[in-house]
Amino acid sequence: MASEKPFTFICGSDDFLVDRLGKERFAAMVGDSQDEFAREVLSGFANNVDEVRASIYRLRDSVQTVSMFGGGERRVVWLKDVNFLADSVTGRADSTLALLDEFREILAAINPQETALLITAAPVDRRRAFPKWCEKTAHFTLIDDKEDGGEAALLGVIRSEAAALGVSITPDASALLLARIGSNTRLIVEELHKLANFVEAGSDSDDETAESHASGQNAHTGSANTVTIEEAHVAELTPNVAEGEFFETAEAFFSGDLQWTLAALRRHFFAGGDARPILAALQNRNRLLIQIRTLIDAGDAQLGQRGLEGLPAAKSRYAAKFIGASEKNSFNLFSQHPFYVGKLASAGSGPGRAGGLPSLRRLIDNQQEFITAFEETISRPREQEQVLGEMVTRCCV
Repeated sequence: MASEKPFTFICGSDDFLVDRLGKERFAAMVGDSQDEFAREVLSGFANNVDEVRASIYRLRDSVQTVSMFGGGERRVVWLKDVNFLADSVTGRADSTLALLDEFREILAAINPQETALLITAAPVDRRRAFPKWCEKTAHFTLIDDKEDGGEAALLGVIRSEAAALGVSITPDASALLLARIGSNTRLIVEELHKLANFVEAGSDSDDETAESHASGQNAHTGSANTVTIEEAHVAELTPNVAEGEFFETAEAFFSGDLQWTLAALRRHFFAGGDARPILAALQNRNRLLIQIRTLIDAGDAQLGQRGLEGLPAAKSRYAAKFIGASEKNSFNLFSQHPFYVGKLASAGSGPGRAGGLPSLRRLIDNQQEFITAFEETISRPREQEQVLGEMVTRCCV
């Protein structure tokens, strides 16, 4: 029977997601028990083989512990933050692999009627024998399979966290939040709390105004009280940290709005900023736009109402060409979030633009201007704001 499996094993590549589900599962396993001596949480984090050995032996001692009075409640043990199953120096060590054989014997001998064991591990090299054995032997959960880049799991986190906060979030808002924050689940959750507080504060203000003008009217109940995080809220309140770029300056520059761009530069340098990160941000965005413009000009993609259409087909045709650039970066358009790519493709209307996108010639000229500006900041280090101001004026006029 499934209930007779000796332990529960939760793994994935994102430690936050794994730990999040682990906390939920541990709470369910503890249930209504009030016996603090019947539960134990152990750390499986190990920096070297000696610490791996210590973690395994601590678990062995814990699961072999019985109540001194007999007839006590079933013990619940959680071995959390296990990291020695990863494809790492410690995880690949022969001594670690030998210890895993011993670990397997300990786990196989557990009586689930006496001890409920939960193990959470991230990341995990599933090519190894031990994780495969756990998948067959334990209650096994893999929560963020990277075949879809983890995007589905992260969108699930956004939806579930919003529901827990008592708000809803539109699909476009979820996609934009993920595009701006990236795969940092901790930051996603914190950003959702901020957005929820903002929309709830606005809703409370609206409700007070409505009540003052509609005294005696029926109160809103149920889903009518649920406030929604819209795409506009994310666009206004959430910084673009996924690319590490200076978002306002890049947005202003590629919108073709010279006055906005110059104002953004003044704010940046007034706060003590430097020219180099601005140039890096502009180059990163420009590289992506060159790739987008090339796909459109070649007929492999089109600008539609919801952004760049045809991107999946283009990815299947060209993604293999990006050898050595599989990680998320501006050199590989297909490593970017599709929603973010669509936003870039349809944003702005300025000089040299067709269909809301700069021409390929304008984008190539931009790259040359960035190089020239970088060289000038070296020769004119005390005039960086003036150098960038001159550059954006040449590009936007």
